[in-house]
Parts: sequence; structure tokens; C-alpha cells
Amino acid sequence: MRNMEIDQAQEPDYESVKIDYVGFVDPYAVEGMVVLKSDTGKEFHMRAFSGEVARHISSFNDPEGESAPSIYKMIEEICEENELILVKVKIYESGEVLRANLYFTGKKDLVLRNYRASDAMALGAFYKIPILVRKNLLKESMEA
Repeated sequence: MRNMEIDQAQEPDYESVKIDYVGFVDPYAVEGMVVLKSDTGKEFHMRAFSGEVARHISSFNDPEGESAPSIYKMIEEICEENELILVKVKIYESGEVLRANLYFTGKKDLVLRNYRASDAMALGAFYKIPILVRKNLLKESMEA
């Protein structure tokens, strides 16, 4: 595992995105979807993750939303106890699935690799930190 500086310049093959839309693919809210949008207007539509995660992401963006659900609260407490701060997440394709790396800094730098992209994106929304997506996943905006 090679060492990586947390505060290094953004890699040229990744672009910072914001969560533009959160919703559901099906009427029963079983499958979630999000639209991630870059500053250049390119989009990445992510789906095939639990509706529960989509609901959490929505609540993080709502000022009156629920307080952090247990798993996110647990990560927050672990970080506080160990003086770590999640500073960015990077989403990429690994075979047929989306994965993410989580970058922490604090007493020491820590990179957690190959986690579920939907959970990483939810943490990005929870902490309001940069979410980076590999540029080859971004497409021109699709008009409805």
C-alpha cells in the first residue's frame, strides 16, 4: 500500500461533484438513486443501492432532518475518539460495481479502500465534504 498525502493536489482524473438530486428508482422506495453534478455541469447517475441510504442522504440535506442514524453516528464517535476527520471520498468503478475510498486526517492520515460507494457518498453528505468521482463516469447532462 503506497503512502498518500491527504492534502495532495486533486488528481486530474477525478472531479469534485455535488449531490444534485436524491430519489428512488421504484415506487416502493426500495432502490435509491442520486444525481451527482460537477461544476462543469457533467452528471453521474448512481443507482442500485438501498432506499434507506437514499433517505439518510436526503435527511442530511434537510436542516430539520433526523439526527445522524446509528451507523453514521458510530463512525462520527470513532473519529472523535481517535482525533480523525473524514476529509474526502473518492468514487470509482471496480469491475461492475462502484466502490469508494475514504480519506481521514488527524493524529495520522488514514485511507480506507474499496468500500460501498453509496455509504461513502452518504458520509460525504453527512460531513458536507468533497465527493470526488472518476471523470470517465461523468456524462453530459441529460435533459428530462
